[in-house]
Amino acid sequence: MQKILLIDDEAAILRVMAMSLRSDGYDVVTAQSGEEGLKVFKEESPQIILTDIKMPGMDGLEVLKKIKEIQPEAEVIIITGHGDIDSAIESLQYGASDFINKPVKDEVLSIALERANEKINIRRQLNAYTNDLENMCRIATEEFRRKSSFTEKMIRSSIDGIIAADDEWKIVVFNPAAELIFGYSRSEVIGKMDIRDLYPSEVVEILNSKSAHKKVSDELPWRDALIISKDGDKIPVRFSGAIMYENNVMMGNVGFFQDLREIKCLEQELVNSERLAAIGQTVAGMAHGIKNILHGFKGGSYLVDLAIEKNDTNKLKDGWQMIQRNIKRTSDLVLDLLTYSKERKPEYENCFPNDIANDVYELSKEIAKDHDIELIKDFSQYIGEVTMDPRAVHRSLLNLLSNAIDACIFDDDPHKQHQVIIKTDREEGNILRFEVKDNGSGMSKEVKEKIFSSFFSTKGVKGTGLGLLVTRKLIEEHNGTIDVTSQAGEGTTFIIRLPYKEIG
Repeated sequence: MQKILLIDDEAAILRVMAMSLRSDGYDVVTAQSGEEGLKVFKEESPQIILTDIKMPGMDGLEVLKKIKEIQPEAEVIIITGHGDIDSAIESLQYGASDFINKPVKDEVLSIALERANEKINIRRQLNAYTNDLENMCRIATEEFRRKSSFTEKMIRSSIDGIIAADDEWKIVVFNPAAELIFGYSRSEVIGKMDIRDLYPSEVVEILNSKSAHKKVSDELPWRDALIISKDGDKIPVRFSGAIMYENNVMMGNVGFFQDLREIKCLEQELVNSERLAAIGQTVAGMAHGIKNILHGFKGGSYLVDLAIEKNDTNKLKDGWQMIQRNIKRTSDLVLDLLTYSKERKPEYENCFPNDIANDVYELSKEIAKDHDIELIKDFSQYIGEVTMDPRAVHRSLLNLLSNAIDACIFDDDPHKQHQVIIKTDREEGNILRFEVKDNGSGMSKEVKEKIFSSFFSTKGVKGTGLGLLVTRKLIEEHNGTIDVTSQAGEGTTFIIRLPYKEIG
């Protein structure tokens, strides 16, 4: 039940209005002076007050001011007589919710009370909404703190190095794993170092390129990289990251680094173990390979002896050619064995990759021509002088091109116009791609799975089974990759990807 305080110095008016309001369901308290009304207000705390403006002692305006000082949200309706319009307007300036004239009519009083009640209800709803909003903000703030704390703990405990920078490329996050990888402490880099001074040049190049795209976000795929620590050590890592934008403006970036030192050591140990295991296979494989070569030598020497005995020049030539072929096979076998069994580090020097590929092309074009195979070169004009291991590239390409030509020679399809393509190109991140493609006999899935195995060959007695094994070793020593796609009867494509450094 709504409580109303009536203040009027005329007892008759006070009694009649109180009866009317009680009949309308209100809880009514009364006072016959401003001083008494203020006392009752403090005791009863009514939400609505109706007060006459003209009263002896403390008038209605003074009562209004005092009540608003005590309870600003109380609704005060001023009752005025004729000619008190200026005072009524003044009362509104002091916070009165409404004013009505004497004699007070029930309809007018009802409307004024409805307005006051509506204001009270709106204020109550607004307070409830404000409280709900404050609670929501408090809950959201606590959740944000919780998530922020969780994220901070996750970043600090991550085994990956995590580095974040702001829109000016200044480092703002540098977790303990990043400290271990890069050798810098947080105090040395946070807010002091430009992230581009810390990252490898190829990563910086990618970030600069991506940051110009102005996307909502731009994620960088995982890639291998080599960083230089504070002490000058070369640390192998896997890198990924993301660039964040807001309104087409870069707001920052984050990088993730996986330390590959232990993995690389384990990989090297595994390679060494495989190589040692392969030595055992090598003994058996060598015996078989050398036996085949010896049969060739015996056949050639028999033809030479027969030719000398019969003074037959043609047989002498055939025998000597057979001996020469087996001398080459012996040389290839010994060279492959030495290359595969010996630890070798790439010998980097300035070179022109297209010139290396062209030399391999020139060495192979005559044998291709002799077997009616079209040898095609497709070299990128955007490849200039770079730093890499030219001997590893030459040996690998020569092995692949020789295999491609053999695949065409051994192809059973007599109607096919055989082609071998040697191609060079550049890829993002300082990577050179060498591609050797043929449309020869191709390989089945089973053969493809065995091509990098020791002494596995599809060439019968003509192959040593070490060529692709050696090729893969040379490429991996160069931190590169070799991929192959093939389909029986359709042909084969080998793709080598090797990192390089720009000159200057």
